Amino acid sequence: MGETDIVIRRVRAADIPALLELWRQARLSVRPQGRDAPEALRRQVEVMGRHFWLAEHGGKIVGTVLGTHDSRKGWINRLAVHPDYRRAGLASALLERVERSLAEEGLEIFAAMVEEDNQASREFFEKLNYELFPVYYFRKRLREGI
Repeated sequence: MGETDIVIRRVRAADIPALLELWRQARLSVRPQGRDAPEALRRQVEVMGRHFWLAEHGGKIVGTVLGTHDSRKGWINRLAVHPDYRRAGLASALLERVERSLAEEGLEIFAAMVEEDNQASREFFEKLNYELFPVYYFRKRLREGI
């Protein structure tokens, strides 16, 4: 796979089934009855899609990153690369692209939440000058499965 074989483009609603499959292959948690339901993802694409990116190789989706923001801080979500395409710089390219699109809106701080046991992701972000900022994360679900 050459670097020129990879195309990075914005996510479209039609990509949602392939994104869900990529996230499963990359071993991300997927909640198909909640936040990752196709209709929920379509709404997310409509609202924040300008910061949702994917990488394709030969028409196959092999990487993704979803950027969001609260107008103060850009959030890096769902950074995933298909296992067969790891260690080739694809995650770095996707991260750079989402950071650029968020910076185009004036954001200068980027953050990512990584589960404690995900050592590979922790090392990845540290390598790219993200500093660890320990916090307690609280959540409230209005219904199960989301």
